[in-house]
Amino acid sequence: MSTAGHFIRCLAAVAWEAGKPLVMEEVEVAPPQKHEVRIKVHFTSLCHTDVCFWEAKGQTPLFPRILGHEAGGVVESVGEGVTDLQPGDHVLPMFTGECGNCRHCHSEESNMCDLLRINTDRGGMIHDGESRFSTNGKPIHHFLGTSTFSEYTVVHSGQVAKINPDAPLDKVCIVSCGLSTGLGATLNVAKPKRGQSVAIFGLGAVGLAAAEGARISGAGRIIGVDLNPNRFEQAKKFGVTEFVNPREYDKPVQQVIIEMTDGGVDRSVECTGSVQAMIQAFECVHEGWGVAVLVGVPRQDDVFRTHPMNFLNERTLTGSFFGNYKPKTDIPRVVEKYMNKELDLDKFITHTVPFSEINKAFDYMSKGECIRCIIDMGA
Repeated sequence: MSTAGHFIRCLAAVAWEAGKPLVMEEVEVAPPQKHEVRIKVHFTSLCHTDVCFWEAKGQTPLFPRILGHEAGGVVESVGEGVTDLQPGDHVLPMFTGECGNCRHCHSEESNMCDLLRINTDRGGMIHDGESRFSTNGKPIHHFLGTSTFSEYTVVHSGQVAKINPDAPLDKVCIVSCGLSTGLGATLNVAKPKRGQSVAIFGLGAVGLAAAEGARISGAGRIIGVDLNPNRFEQAKKFGVTEFVNPREYDKPVQQVIIEMTDGGVDRSVECTGSVQAMIQAFECVHEGWGVAVLVGVPRQDDVFRTHPMNFLNERTLTGSFFGNYKPKTDIPRVVEKYMNKELDLDKFITHTVPFSEINKAFDYMSKGECIRCIIDMGA
């Protein structure tokens, strides 16, 4: 019996309160409306962003909410006006979108869609502001327009990337956020040349993806910078050749790197969100041609301070949003890199848990024990 056009009852992991374990609830998922698709989620993974909004420290608290934004699934049904997707398509829901009509979408240089750019405060769908989730008649807020901690979810079609149906969803689901953010920051923005040196600030999942981008680019030296020495050995798998722990030096880490590299690295990628690390990443690149790329999100009141001579000496500072990838256009190509064995996703996946044990994934990440934990929705 077709479920298209009908409400679907399914399980979802609902965050009812900040920092409290998610609760498995039976929810009703409404049919997709105009420009929306309903997706059966097969695999999802936990990103640090999910944890931040679950803790609601420094973010606007919005509960009850269904979190989750890295996932792979299959289209169950489509709403009015959806022409590029159909039931049965294998897809990755995305936390940001590509409407195809705005100036950013028409630009070859930008991926910051006017309509579907990330919005962390929105709890409903763009079409009508309403939620497609409810339990016992009570609406449940969406998260980033994706809410993948549910067996079924409804997403704007502009936030859905159609991918190769042969791609394993339990692997490529991690492409839809953190991995692409770091990988693209290096490949698409920093663009190191073969043999050049690259410094990566922060060796979490995004930083390791940035290091992987440097490895793919053929960088000669990849210097990992992190306060946690336990991350160093693991980072070698991602091409990191040298490690710097700022706590082990009595001088600024940018000075340490300048001395290590005879004047500074050719490229740096900052993946921490610390404004201090941002300044260090910029000031450690070589004058004349060095490029620093900022990826981490700072606190609202942070201020970036550096001397203007750092710019006049021809160091370049720039930022990157989602690795400069357009979600619908470019992410399927990243998946193909994996299919063609140009990109190794398996080493990013350190844990797998069944959906019923999703809170274990939060424990692993809170303790710093995992890079990515896959949540099997069918287990």
